[in-house]
Amino acid sequence: MASGIDFYFDFSSPYGYFAAMRIEQLAERHGRTVNWHPVLLGAIFPLTGARPLTQIPMRSEYSWLDFERTARLAGIPYNRPPKFPIPTQTPARAMLWTREHHGETKMLQLAKALFQAFFVDGVDISSAQEVARIAERLEIDPQALAAGIGSQEIKDRLRADNDAAVARGVFGSPFMFVDDEPFWGFDRFAHIEAKLGNGKT
Repeated sequence: MASGIDFYFDFSSPYGYFAAMRIEQLAERHGRTVNWHPVLLGAIFPLTGARPLTQIPMRSEYSWLDFERTARLAGIPYNRPPKFPIPTQTPARAMLWTREHHGETKMLQLAKALFQAFFVDGVDISSAQEVARIAERLEIDPQALAAGIGSQEIKDRLRADNDAAVARGVFGSPFMFVDDEPFWGFDRFAHIEAKLGNGKT
């Protein structure tokens, strides 16, 4: 059986959001599954010298334009978040806890709902209260989720997962591995299609 696509993303990444809305369909076309891995760019960027695009002089306004243009061309709903960027430990921990206690399907539903809440509805998903509200609509116990987000076990797991991603060479969002070949960016989906289609990029 072919290996799954490893998909690394940060919940505050617009291109990570666009990838999250399309990667399952891409994988399905080629008989692959997707392994979802939340990461924290806030911890990764200091290691690479990078910064959020919207905080780089001369690139900020272009970046906002490109987010909107990319969403429009891909047919993905998008509205500029009123608060950006945000810390993403809370949604990432929520996702890990949900996977452990409710399985992959519910985890995937929550991940997409969190992305859409932030990049469509402007909800601040760095807030544990807002994340719990979103989870409750998916029939996830908000109190149990809140306890999970705050647990040392989940905090340690996210830290270990982030360290493992860095060790593997993940430096941005979205970042994918297909048969151990790395791809960075939503604009590399055509390259991934080529890799999955004929084994070459």
